[in-house]
Amino acid sequence: MRIGLIHIGQETNDFNPLPTRLADFEAYGVYHGADVATHLRSLGQIGGHYAAADGFETVPIYRAHAVAGGRIDRATHQHFLDVIRQGLAKAGPLDGLHLQLHGACAADGEDDVEGAQAALCREILGPDVPIVLGLDHHGSVTRRMVAAVTGIVGHRTQPHDVEDTGRLGMAMLARILRERLKPTIALATIPLVTHQEQFLTRSGPMQRWFDAARQMEADPRVLAASPFPMQPWLDVAEGGWTAVVTTTGDQALADQLAAALADLAWSLRDAFLVREAVSVDDAVRAAEAAPKGLVILSDTGDTVFGGAAGDSTVLLEAMLRLKIAKPALVPMIAPRAVATLVAAGEGATVTLDLGAEVATRFFRPVTVTGVVERIGGGLVPLSNYQDSAVDMGRVVVFRVGPIRILISELRGVAGNLPDVWRAFGVEPAAAHMAVVKTASNFQYFAALTSRVIRADTVGPGQSDVFTLPWSRLPRPIYPLERFTDRTIARSHPTD
Repeated sequence: MRIGLIHIGQETNDFNPLPTRLADFEAYGVYHGADVATHLRSLGQIGGHYAAADGFETVPIYRAHAVAGGRIDRATHQHFLDVIRQGLAKAGPLDGLHLQLHGACAADGEDDVEGAQAALCREILGPDVPIVLGLDHHGSVTRRMVAAVTGIVGHRTQPHDVEDTGRLGMAMLARILRERLKPTIALATIPLVTHQEQFLTRSGPMQRWFDAARQMEADPRVLAASPFPMQPWLDVAEGGWTAVVTTTGDQALADQLAAALADLAWSLRDAFLVREAVSVDDAVRAAEAAPKGLVILSDTGDTVFGGAAGDSTVLLEAMLRLKIAKPALVPMIAPRAVATLVAAGEGATVTLDLGAEVATRFFRPVTVTGVVERIGGGLVPLSNYQDSAVDMGRVVVFRVGPIRILISELRGVAGNLPDVWRAFGVEPAAAHMAVVKTASNFQYFAALTSRVIRADTVGPGQSDVFTLPWSRLPRPIYPLERFTDRTIARSHPTD
C-alpha cells in the first residue's frame, strides 16, 4: 500500500510582528519528493514515520519546517497550498496520507493554516482515503481540522519527542488500513490559556493530564487520546485548549473520553497557573552567586522556540547594570548589529545600540561597547535535533566585559543548542551562566547544566498572559475572565 507523507511545520506567535517567509523555512532545508527521505529518513517526525512504515511504500511529497515566529505571509501560505496540490497530483493513487503539521500556525488573513491544508488534502483525495494528522500538542485544534482527517495524534511529551509522534501517526494509519477501520474523532474544547511554566509533562498538573490520556489508550478501541494545551501566544478565533480522542469507530466512547480529558484539565486550571519564574534581577544575582556553572537563565519572554523575535535586551541590561564578573553567554538576533560589526571587522572595538530591532513594543536597545571576537556564519551542523543543520546567516561573537554575545543575522535556533556556540569557537561548559531563548527546551544543555532559573522577562513569549494585546481569542477565556462552567457560551471575533 502507498502512503503519502507531507510535513509542514511552523508555530506562530501573534505578538512577534515580523512575518515568517519562505526563506525562514529554507534556512532549515525545504525538500521535495525523494529528497525528503534522503535528508530526513532517520530524523524527527519523518524518521518516526519511516520507523513504523515497514510493509508500506512511503511516497514522500514535501517537507518544510521553520522555527516558531510571526504569522506566515500570504505568499508563503499560498505556496504551501500550491505545493500540496501539485505534490498530491504527482504522487499518483494513494492508499493513505500521513500529514505532519504543527497545529498552531496562522497566516496573514488565515487563523487556521493547518485546517486549510488538511481540507485541501481531503478535497483532492476524496472521502475514502484515510488521512492521519500528527500535531504538536501546543496546537489549537479546530473543527475544520477534525472534519478533514481520519485520525489525530499529538506529541505525548514536553520536551517533545517528535520521532515518537511520527511513529504513532504511521502506526495508527497502518492499523486503519490493515483492519479497514472507520475511526471516529471527538473534539472537546477548554476555554483556557495559561503561561508556559507548567508545560513540562514530567511533573505537576501537566503530567497528571497526560498520564490520564495514556491510561485511556490502554483500551484497544482508543487509537489516540491527545491533550492539546495550546501555546499561549496564538491569538486566533478558535483559540484555547482542547482534548481530542480518536477511536476505532465508537463515537459515543470518543465523546465520553474527550469530555473526561477536558473536564480534568478544567479541574486543574488554577494549578496550571502556578508561577515559578523570579524577577530579572533576582535571576541574574542567583546565577552569579551559584557555586558552580553552567547556570541556565531561561528568557521566558523572548522564547525563540515559542516564536519571539530573539532581540530582548532585558537580561543583558541587568547583567551589565549589576556588573556581573563571571563569564556569561547571551544570544541575540539582530541583523542590523551584525552588519555594523561585520563592517568593523574582527578585533575591532565597537560601541553600538544593540537589540530591540523587531519587538519594540516590549524592548529598548542597550548601548554597549565591546570587541568583535569572531565573524562567521552559514550552515551550522546540529546534533540531537530534528534538523541536521540550520543557516544562521552571518554571525558575530561580540565580547562585552565577561559577556559573550552571539549575534546572528537569521533566526536559526538562536543560542538554544550548545552546537551553535561551539560552531563559532565558544565552549558553553567554560561559561558560568548562559541565557537560553526558550521556556522549556532546556534538554540540549542538560549534560552541562548545574541549575535552571526561569527569569520573569517581558516579551512576545512572556508568562504574563493578562497584559498581552489579545484581540481574536474567543471570550470569555480563563483566567482573563473568571468563571466555573467549562461549557460556557463564548463569543468568537469576526473579520
